[in-house]
Amino acid sequence: MASKIPRIEAREQDPRQRAMNFDEVSFGFTEAEARAEAGRCLQCKNRPCVAACPVHIQIPEFILAVRDGRVGEAGEIISRDSLLPSVCGRVCPQEVQCEGSCVLGIKGRSVNIGKLERFVGDSELAEKPLERSRVVPNSHKVAIVGSGPAGLTCAADLARMGYGVTIFEALHRAGGVLVYGIPEFRLPKTAVVEREIAKLRALGVHIETDVVVGRTITIDRLQQEYDAVFVGSGAGLPNFMGIAGENLNGVLSANEFLTRVNLMGAYKKDSDTPIYVGSKTVVVGGGNVAMDAVRVAKRLGSEATIMYRRGEEELPARKEEVHHAREEGVEFRMLANPVEILGDERGWVRGVRCVRMELGEADASGRRSPVVVEGSEFEVECDCVVMALGTSPNPLIARTTSGLVVGRRGTLVVSDDGATSRPGVFAGGDAVSGAATVILAMGAGRTAARAIDKYIRGV
Repeated sequence: MASKIPRIEAREQDPRQRAMNFDEVSFGFTEAEARAEAGRCLQCKNRPCVAACPVHIQIPEFILAVRDGRVGEAGEIISRDSLLPSVCGRVCPQEVQCEGSCVLGIKGRSVNIGKLERFVGDSELAEKPLERSRVVPNSHKVAIVGSGPAGLTCAADLARMGYGVTIFEALHRAGGVLVYGIPEFRLPKTAVVEREIAKLRALGVHIETDVVVGRTITIDRLQQEYDAVFVGSGAGLPNFMGIAGENLNGVLSANEFLTRVNLMGAYKKDSDTPIYVGSKTVVVGGGNVAMDAVRVAKRLGSEATIMYRRGEEELPARKEEVHHAREEGVEFRMLANPVEILGDERGWVRGVRCVRMELGEADASGRRSPVVVEGSEFEVECDCVVMALGTSPNPLIARTTSGLVVGRRGTLVVSDDGATSRPGVFAGGDAVSGAATVILAMGAGRTAARAIDKYIRGV
């Protein structure tokens, strides 16, 4: 029985070595390992893994092709629904989506779908050029704002339908959060992200960088030149706690910290834009961004600590990322929360005053709310504090575009198909949901692409 075959895990760098470099942690599968792991799939008729995938990749089909050694065909199967298999295989939360729904996981361990998808995406056998000649062009044009996962996915689907698609990216490099937010040791930029984006260019998608929509050009202007507009501008505005000392030197948002390291190469010894990391860094937060930031700080030579106001069971970060952080020597201070950042006479961080927390009643999200333990103040010595408390959409587009309804947290309000309150303007991804996962943004991009096609065709 396939269910009796032990799950195969990909080999990884030794934690002591990888904590000092930015090389990728996981080596991925060899072909033999991939075929053996693919052999565990039960090929279920009801396919719960497909239903749990936000872009509905035909998972059993591509796994069967891998099992039989037809890797190129597996790549073609995935590409029907996703142009980013190498990305998704690395950063998607498979444990709560496809793998979390795998039948084998009921009484054992689920199929390692993520690593199989990565194997297919990385395989040279699966790298077939996506020729524009395979697409029947029409006379309509669509503008995409933002080159993150939502924008890339929406652009790919529309290009395949024959639309002329142009992506407008505010930064100097395409990829959105894939290039500025996720560290090199989790998602290599040149080897993976740029190669995935090249597939999009091969479909005929044009990408213009250094264009800030709302400043360089407006939505009004785009609607004069394009038949529809999709806003996938992400959520890059960092949140802070509003406590004393946040303006001290040595306090950064995780957004700035990771952008300067990932996009501007501040981790390189010959960098023109180095970043300050003290000898002791405290990262406040418990999500994936917090794990990325604390692991980066560790690699830059700092003693690195996560501080989170709930317990470890409540950490929202992927378990794999928490596990890797612990292996690499990151300290975890659970049930603790900063109340003040302490500075020295020069205006630099010297520590954090904190309080201990305990879990009370469940809040609206279903998680138990953290409550301050009276008289529990203590101090933690550090010289760098990184706030990883989530992000909100930049308000620029909403402020410069009439007719857009904005939610309480600055997110764009859309209907189920991604249509905004302004005719011809659609939106998806973090600009709508707030900071979420790559695959959920991709799903929103696909939904909007279908709606844009119907809107332009008038059906």
